[in-house]
Amino acid sequence: MRHSDAPVTRDLVLVGGGHSHVAVLRSFGMKPVAGVRLTLVARDVHTPYSGMLPGLIAGHYTVDETHVDLRPLCRFAGARLLHDEAVGLDLPARTVQCRDHPPVPYDLLSIDIGSRPDLSVPGAAEHAVPVKPIDRFLERWEGLHQRVLASSGPVRIGIVGTGAGGVELALAVQHRLRRELAASGGDPDRMHFVLVGHAPEVLPSFNARVRSIFAHILAERGVETITGAQVTEVQAGRLLLDNDRTVPVDETLWVTAAAAAPWLQDTGLELDAKGFILVTPTLQSLSHPEVHACGDIAAVTAHPRPKAGVFAVRQGPPLAENLRRELAGRNARPFKPQKAFLSLVSTGDRHAVAARGRWATEGAWVWRWKDWIDRRWMRRYQDLPEMDGGGGPEAHGIDAAMRCAGCGGKLGGDLLHQALRRLKPVVRPDVLIGLDAPDDAAVAEVPAGKVAVHSVDFFRDFLGDPYRFGRIAAVHALADIYAMGAEPQSALAIVTLPVAAESKMADDLYQLLAGANEAFRESRTALVGGHTMEGTELALGFSVNGLAARDALLRKAGVRPGDRLILTKAIGTGTLFAADMRGRAKGRWIERAVASMELGHAAAAGVLRAFAPSACTDV
Repeated sequence: MRHSDAPVTRDLVLVGGGHSHVAVLRSFGMKPVAGVRLTLVARDVHTPYSGMLPGLIAGHYTVDETHVDLRPLCRFAGARLLHDEAVGLDLPARTVQCRDHPPVPYDLLSIDIGSRPDLSVPGAAEHAVPVKPIDRFLERWEGLHQRVLASSGPVRIGIVGTGAGGVELALAVQHRLRRELAASGGDPDRMHFVLVGHAPEVLPSFNARVRSIFAHILAERGVETITGAQVTEVQAGRLLLDNDRTVPVDETLWVTAAAAAPWLQDTGLELDAKGFILVTPTLQSLSHPEVHACGDIAAVTAHPRPKAGVFAVRQGPPLAENLRRELAGRNARPFKPQKAFLSLVSTGDRHAVAARGRWATEGAWVWRWKDWIDRRWMRRYQDLPEMDGGGGPEAHGIDAAMRCAGCGGKLGGDLLHQALRRLKPVVRPDVLIGLDAPDDAAVAEVPAGKVAVHSVDFFRDFLGDPYRFGRIAAVHALADIYAMGAEPQSALAIVTLPVAAESKMADDLYQLLAGANEAFRESRTALVGGHTMEGTELALGFSVNGLAARDALLRKAGVRPGDRLILTKAIGTGTLFAADMRGRAKGRWIERAVASMELGHAAAAGVLRAFAPSACTDV
């Protein structure tokens, strides 16, 4: 990630990688705010652009063409990317509760997590494929796609929801499956589609001209439409409607009205009757102005609007501007969305319908227009310029004149003790003096017949996620102990933290050591202390100790010609992260590499020892 000399004094945290937040990231990348640390908490590292989803399903686009890769975007913005899902807020403490990370502190918070279809209908969660979250839908769509192509008899696909999303999805799925069946010599006419909705007409929020166009298209393509009927239950192989009708289906796609994430109910934020965050025209929470919300998850009290991606896209620039104003101590400006907006609804093939107010038109040229608009929007977040950060401590209220690079550069003992007190290190009987009774040095016992194995490992942050970096650093340090045929016993941390406000440094230290301690607990390694220093960038390492029987030690020197080489993990992470530093690696590549790097070596070492290898080393 791009580093700045300016010390961190405030934390701006974005929860969710929605359309508004990608605009905020780009804005802060183009014009950073000195002293502000930007953090994105995102469940997925590739965020889909909803406007191109029907084209992806229809086969007109690839996954990469329709997704913003958040990792290079965060690197461009100088932002930390925490690949995790938010599950709650502690508003008094100003922290975001995450599924797999320690709490993330914020000074300003923005939430852009989108919405999801309402799955409260009995059986919907078990038997239907919801269109949102889109990444989960794409995974399940691939399964449905393969099942249909592998089948031989008639297939009935039901789509619940007669708004623009349901109609576009029905026509896109039909176009893709019929085309691929025909190309493989199959019978496309064995596919039957049925569109079900409770509104009296298809596309009820559109003008009469649009409804007429799509009524004709659906009828021409043989899509059965059932309107004015509510689905009361989804069962395996059928939909039950409130008019006592039963609709047989082999697959069900669920594209109903939007619902909010359930965890918001327990946050204390003021919500509307449907669970969406109530916000002012400045996109600030009615109850907690330091919290912002945008996109589908927000309900703007003064300007109610439908849940549509166009509004999330339009909210991005004013949200970025208001966050800047608030960070500068200025009042936020109200944002008033447009009353009428252009809608471009695709018809599965390379054809689309345009509508605004009472006006509507259609044609292949409309699809090309929509394609141009969508690709232009995507290019803003895929083609990123090179940018630099800057600034120094003195400009931000932190005295750097007398900051020492020697022993006086250590962090205060209180910070280290604060972080260590929040951990639960492994307790071992052979560690005589450790964190339970801190002293000038830790003391560990070497049992009779054993030898002590020592190693040290240290490197700078390459990830932008201190918790996961801490875990990787610990796993990496332990690898040398396992490679020698030893069992790890204890570890001392060596930490360099960039200058920041004291509370920020304390939390960074805790995040690092919490991640490391997870790896140490899994390997029964006692974290017994450490040494902390201020520096220009985050770095972490460990001095680790292990125990082994003298005759059980493994060495590099035993390798012989003809031996077989066994790698316990894939190689090439260095190449991937070199590309990542230049913004050239895809987020999913890095996530797979990180998952491998987080995996401990204990199991592999145990297997290898059982077969008495001739040589062993840490690659």
